[in-house]
Amino acid sequence: MAKSFISTITVVVADADVMACRLLAGGLRRYRQLQIFECHLPTAGILKHVSEVRPDILLVSTSLADGPLSGLAVVRELHRTDPEVRVVLLLDTPQRDLVVEAFRAGAKGVFCRSDFEIKMLWKCVASVHAGQIWANSQQLQYVMETFCEAAPLHLVNSEGIGLLTKREEEVVRQVAEGLSNREIAEHLKLSEHTVKNYLFRIFEKLGISSRVELVMYAVSAIEKRLTIPTGLDDLPSSHDPHKASA
Repeated sequence: MAKSFISTITVVVADADVMACRLLAGGLRRYRQLQIFECHLPTAGILKHVSEVRPDILLVSTSLADGPLSGLAVVRELHRTDPEVRVVLLLDTPQRDLVVEAFRAGAKGVFCRSDFEIKMLWKCVASVHAGQIWANSQQLQYVMETFCEAAPLHLVNSEGIGLLTKREEEVVRQVAEGLSNREIAEHLKLSEHTVKNYLFRIFEKLGISSRVELVMYAVSAIEKRLTIPTGLDDLPSSHDPHKASA
């Protein structure tokens, strides 16, 4: 009987802190599907290393040898020059502005060190490699809130024609706020079954299959209609978000 083939996922772990880098890399090496490279270089060195190794995933710290937030420069540059490399930004704390800026820069996920578990980091790598976005419901809420503060939610196609009905857009907004189907039903005075039907139709219209994809689709649609600021100073100041439901 033929053996099943499991493709190798190549990962570069980039961090100015050598011990932290070795800790992450060592933990990930437990998984045989992963080929791990460590990188302790400044921004230019990391970009050169990535161009040579051609990894599937780059896990890069927010702060590098160049200084605080220099990891964001790596994310932006790779998004511009080599978008096939999927980048996950490693955060020391889940600060709202950093989460928003990470996705704005082109990251496919954020992973907070304060929640560190090697099993969760492995799931993050595997999910991003599979084409998914990695973020928890609160982090997605940060992103959606920031864009909705600047523009109303209205999903249109390339010709400017609305893709969803007004009620469907209301459901999308409630999902983006982290509400469960039951909570959405209560807010919109609908049955939970009706909410599920709305979500099924929304997923079908947009060609997506999960709530996370729905939030990121909405964020992308809003972003295209805005002039995006280039620095954290242009973002709204942090605030305490409402707790998002899973």
